[in-house]
Amino acid sequence: MFDTRELGRRPGALKRLSRSVPAPKDLGIEVIGVREGATVELDLRLESVMEGVLVTGTARAPLTGECVRCLEPLERELEADFQEMYSYPDADDRSRPADTGDDAEEEDTFFLEGDLFDLEPVLRDAVVLALPLQPVCREDCPGLCAECGARLEDDPDHHHDAVDIRWAALQGLAEATSDGEKDNAPRSRGDDSQEK
Repeated sequence: MFDTRELGRRPGALKRLSRSVPAPKDLGIEVIGVREGATVELDLRLESVMEGVLVTGTARAPLTGECVRCLEPLERELEADFQEMYSYPDADDRSRPADTGDDAEEEDTFFLEGDLFDLEPVLRDAVVLALPLQPVCREDCPGLCAECGARLEDDPDHHHDAVDIRWAALQGLAEATSDGEKDNAPRSRGDDSQEK
């Protein structure tokens, strides 16, 4: 919670804040995010307007996750910008948008609680939307072998004899047939003479 008491309600009043806060739980997606308790640096600009307080800011936080191609751990710095309006709970009804009957819009409205506002939902939205959906350790990461899972970075010449999956069953049959032919192959006369 952040306090706006010093800002007052005079439109045009401005206050800048810099804070370091611990990251809340689950600030990220499956493959990358901000570890719970990691330090999130916030630079905020609070501006008093007729309807409430306009909060504009930047969040900087360390990211940890894994490369989606090779599954190696990775670390990054994230910077996310955000802006949100926190309305006064007792704001004049004339300054509020007309009631359209749309509950979704009302859910997206944030209100000051006394002189305090909760930044966590806004911070969560800003950080999660700024995350890379497919984080990679580097742009040209070769990833893992699709057949055996070997890390291709460690063995650039790694390969398998490519077989079209539609012919795989026939290849197995061909190998079995060729093995059977070797066992049943007639012996040459030279072989007979050596046995005698």
